[in-house]
Amino acid sequence: MHDLKEIRDNPQAFDAGLARRGLPPKAGEILALDAEARRFTTVLNELQTRRNAASKQIGAAKGKGDEAEAARLMKEVEEIKAQMPAAEAEQKKFLDQINDILAGLPNLPDAEVPQGKDESGNEEVRRTGEPKKLNSAKEHFDIGEALGGMDFETAAAMSGSRFVLLKGQIARLERALANFMLDLHTTEFGYTEVSPPLLVRNNVDPYKSPMFGTGQLPKFAEDLFRSDSQIDLPKADYSASGDKITLTIQIDERRHFFESLLQDTYWEKTRVFKEDGSEKCLRFQNTKWLIPTAEVPLTNIVREKILDADDLPLRFTAYTPSFRSEAGAAGKDTRGMIRLHQFSKVELVSITTPDQSNAEHERMTGAAEEVLKRLGLPFRTMLLCTGDMGFSARRTYDIEVWLPGQNRYREISSCSNCGDFQARRMKARFRAKGEKGGQFVHTLNGSGLAVGRTLVAVLENYQEADGSVTVPEALLPYMGGLKRIEKA
Repeated sequence: MHDLKEIRDNPQAFDAGLARRGLPPKAGEILALDAEARRFTTVLNELQTRRNAASKQIGAAKGKGDEAEAARLMKEVEEIKAQMPAAEAEQKKFLDQINDILAGLPNLPDAEVPQGKDESGNEEVRRTGEPKKLNSAKEHFDIGEALGGMDFETAAAMSGSRFVLLKGQIARLERALANFMLDLHTTEFGYTEVSPPLLVRNNVDPYKSPMFGTGQLPKFAEDLFRSDSQIDLPKADYSASGDKITLTIQIDERRHFFESLLQDTYWEKTRVFKEDGSEKCLRFQNTKWLIPTAEVPLTNIVREKILDADDLPLRFTAYTPSFRSEAGAAGKDTRGMIRLHQFSKVELVSITTPDQSNAEHERMTGAAEEVLKRLGLPFRTMLLCTGDMGFSARRTYDIEVWLPGQNRYREISSCSNCGDFQARRMKARFRAKGEKGGQFVHTLNGSGLAVGRTLVAVLENYQEADGSVTVPEALLPYMGGLKRIEKA
C-alpha cells in the first residue's frame, strides 16, 4: 500500500515510479478524490464543533432558566446529528475509492532497479559454478519415471494435470532436501522455524485478509485456490426477529457449534427463503484461501502489531506445501515438476527496520545461494528489472539454477525487499525506546529454496550414464547413507 501523504507531497515522483512499472499516472485521480474526502472531513469537523458548542450552551441556558433557548439549542443539536450520517457516507465513499485504487497499484521500484519490460531486461549480478557438460542429458521427468519414483499419470488420475506423485528413494530425496535447507537456515543463518497454517481467512473486510496484507488480494485472486464452506441450519432449529437469531436446538453439541458460528465474524449469515416466502434455513458461509507460499502466514505474524525496535530483525522459515492455480501458465512447462499446482518450498521471511532492510536483502539472498553452493549446483543471480518484479517488491534477486536437461538456467528462488509496502497493508509497526509514535517495518521474503525445483536440479545435474543419480554429499546424512538412487 502506498503512503497517501507522500503522494500529496510529491505526486510527480509517484507517477514517475508508476511509469517505471509501465503504468499510467494516477496521482491526479487520487488527489482529486482525496480533496473531496478532505472536504467532507472539514464538514464533519465543523458539524462536530457546532454540536459540541450547542450542547454546552444547552446546560448554560437551562441554568439560567431560559427554557426557550435550551429548546432551540436542542433542536439545533438534533438537526446537526441528522446531517452527519450523509457527510460521513460521502467521506467514506471517496476514501473507499482511494483505497480501491491504491490496493491495485504495485510497489514502486527502488532507484537501483534496472528499467525493462520483461525478463530480457534483467541484469546478471554474479555466476557461481560451471555448468556440467553431460552427454545426452535427460530431463528430470525422464530420469524420475525411469527410476520408478516419479508418477504423473497416477497423480493426474487423482487430481488432474500439474500434479505429481513421488515415491521411494526420490520421495526421500525430496524430504532430505527440505530437512537440509531447514537445518542450514536455522543453525547457520538464525531463522526461527515455524509450522504455520496452510489455510488463511478471507475476512469479511477484504482489507483485513492475510492475503491482502502480502499483496495477493485483491488483484491476483485468480492465481489462488480457495476453500468454500457452507452449513445450513434448518428453520426448526432457530427463531429470528430482525437481526436477532435465537437458537432452539435441543442437542447441546450442535447448539454450542452454531453459537460459535453466530459469534464468528468470518462466517457470513444469510436467511434463506423458499419460493412460497416461507423461511427455509439460516445459511453460514465461509471462504479460506490455500497459501500460495508460506510468505503469507509468516509475514502476517506481525500483522497489526507494534514491535520493539530492539527485537528486530525477526527471521522466520517454514517448509510447507504451496498451492497456485498457474492461471497464466497455459502451455508453459506442461511436463514435469517445474510448474505444479501443489509444490513444496522452504520460505524465508525477515521483518526489519528501514535502515537494515537493504543489508537484510543481501543476507537473505546469500542464505538462499548457500543452499546451492553446498549442493554443488551451478547458478546465477539476477537483479530483476522493473517489468519482471512481483507486485509487492521494490527490489528482487532471482536465483537461477542450471538444468542440463533443458540446457538453460531456471528460477529456483526469488528474494524480494518489499520495503514498507506490505507493512502498510498489515498495519505492522516498530517503535524504539522513548518514541511516542511508531514507524512501519520493512518486510522481505525469499525461497530458500523451492524444494521441488531443487529436486529437479539434483536429478539433472547428478544423473549418470546408466540412468542412476548420485546423491550430493551434503544430503548423505539425510539419506541414511544412500549414495546412489537406482531403479528398484
